[in-house]
Amino acid sequence: MRIMISADMEGATGVTWTDDVIPGTPQWQRFRKLFTGDVNATLAGLFDAGATDVLVNEAHSSQRNLLLEDLDGRARMLTGRHKPLSMMQGIDSGVDGVVFLGYHAGAGFDGVLSHTYLENQITGVWLDDVPASEGRLNAAMAAEYGVPVLLVSGDDLTCEDARDYAPDAELVPVKECVSRYAAICLPPARTAELLSEAAAESMKRAGKSTPAPGSHRIEVEFDASHLAQATAVIPTVEQIGVRRVGFDAPNMTEAMKAFKVVTAIAAGAVQGIYG
Repeated sequence: MRIMISADMEGATGVTWTDDVIPGTPQWQRFRKLFTGDVNATLAGLFDAGATDVLVNEAHSSQRNLLLEDLDGRARMLTGRHKPLSMMQGIDSGVDGVVFLGYHAGAGFDGVLSHTYLENQITGVWLDDVPASEGRLNAAMAAEYGVPVLLVSGDDLTCEDARDYAPDAELVPVKECVSRYAAICLPPARTAELLSEAAAESMKRAGKSTPAPGSHRIEVEFDASHLAQATAVIPTVEQIGVRRVGFDAPNMTEAMKAFKVVTAIAAGAVQGIYG
């Protein structure tokens, strides 16, 4: 039984503000350990419940945050950037389930460090006319390969979001959102217990399901008009509003590849304090 963990950091135990997740800061060094602890707790539950192989895909920022030397020795870790499927690299390798660990709410919504791919420039993303967090986008890609979402962890609003796009998944709120930069947090010993128990329970749902391929449309709204103009030069991407672009793709894998290009171009078009 092969499982994949897509591990983001904003929804990890104790994380509440930017310095906690920006590589190189003292706070980031501290929270790398808590992040790795969340992954290990989840791994323990998965392996105890019958997983035979677990691939941990680092999915945050530089994608070099987890401490390999502290990782459960039974797991494998995919680390580093420029992966074709980004946060979901490995979903096409025949896995029987995926865990969304340390996830967060989407751009335009309440939630601790809420965003979708870009920290501030994107104000909203829609997948087939439905507001979409990274979790919803990634769940659609998992469905394309017939892989069930087994567990989602993050703040309480992340879990609320997941109830819609992954209604059968185990949900683990490790903190309660107070604002984008504040939360009521559970200590690591408690979140480790919750994650392990939920991961073990989630293994009851592991197993390939029928793949759900199909075309998709993604629309992206930015906080400034020049970002829409910059991304509209990408083939297939059309500017449909002053700050909004949209594009169609034959399947979710191609849609997410195009979305990556849109976010990369937009990030490169940001100009100093004016954005």
